[in-house]
Amino acid sequence: MQCKNCQAEVPEGASFCAQCGAAVSSSDPAGSPASEGPAEPAAAVTAGQAPSEPEAAGEATPSPEPGSQAESPKERFERSAQQKRESGDEAAKEVTVWEGSYSPKAMYGHFLAGLAVSVVLAVILFKWRPFGQALLWWIIASVVIEAALMVWLGIRKLSVRYELTTQRLIHQKGLLSRTTDRIELIDIDDVTYRQGLVQRMLGVGTILITSSDRTHPQLEMPGIEPVRDVAGKIDDLRRDERRRRSLHIEAI
Repeated sequence: MQCKNCQAEVPEGASFCAQCGAAVSSSDPAGSPASEGPAEPAAAVTAGQAPSEPEAAGEATPSPEPGSQAESPKERFERSAQQKRESGDEAAKEVTVWEGSYSPKAMYGHFLAGLAVSVVLAVILFKWRPFGQALLWWIIASVVIEAALMVWLGIRKLSVRYELTTQRLIHQKGLLSRTTDRIELIDIDDVTYRQGLVQRMLGVGTILITSSDRTHPQLEMPGIEPVRDVAGKIDDLRRDERRRRSLHIEAI
């Protein structure tokens, strides 16, 4: 049996030509529109191509995404810790935020006391001694008092040093021999500061730190300027460090 369209051999009983897809039934004319219409579907069938199925039927079942309900609390905890390690939070660089020592403004009371002592000495000397001798002894006494105060100020300023970083508070103490102690900001529990009336006018004060550090559970930092800003920086960095190191385990 031959196809009337392409003259190819067609098996007996076949309805369509395997070459051109035209209908070869004897009941339909070879050139009729009905025989030419199903050419494309027939060609697809005879070429061995299976009809396309819906795409949804051939897709694999998607695996549950991280954080879905199928994820256990332990897996969520481990995934959160892994993300923090990959993000580089644990390897954050330590940066110095503030450095300072004992401020000369904190000794205003001592200088006022020295001035008062000089006035009292002047009254006593000029009353009981001749003018020339009284003036000489008063000058010597005043110079000694002021020199002693300046030496004391230099010792207090040079014997203590503070350094605040994004992770630690470093405390150095000593003039000839020096001891250095470090307090992790995450171990600091409370930060307060104390000021007198004149200290508030000068912007100086004493910072009190309470921590779980064994060496300095309570550290007193006198003569800090500006005391309010430094105390605020310590408290802010302490909270930032605790948030940075936390693993958000409330979901456990």
